[in-house]
Amino acid sequence: MLILIAGPYRSGTGDDAPKMKENLTRLERPSYALFRAGHIPIIGEWVALPVWNAGGGKCVGDDLYNEVFHPVAGRLLQLCDAVLRLPGASKGADNDVRIAEERGIPVYYRLEDVPGCAGADIPLDR
Repeated sequence: MLILIAGPYRSGTGDDAPKMKENLTRLERPSYALFRAGHIPIIGEWVALPVWNAGGGKCVGDDLYNEVFHPVAGRLLQLCDAVLRLPGASKGADNDVRIAEERGIPVYYRLEDVPGCAGADIPLDR
């Protein structure tokens, strides 16, 4: 399955770049386990960041940022087979879950619930 990993990226960071990088690292944490289980993990920021940069993005939250970031996830969800929702407050991730549920796409809240990932020992809450 193509699985969108959704969780906090910008939320709670005050737009502090090191904190956003920590959040991206947290989002990436389950990607190898998903891959080993035969899935393709995808994170919206993996697509949105280079698109935003190529478009001339200068400041987190600028008009181009808003034009790119949330729509990327919506477009990815047209292709995804499932969502893995990581813990933490995030309007964007909550929106991803809403879209997935509207489209009948499964949403997993624990890595071990994803097919093939039972026994994966990767905490998602830190």
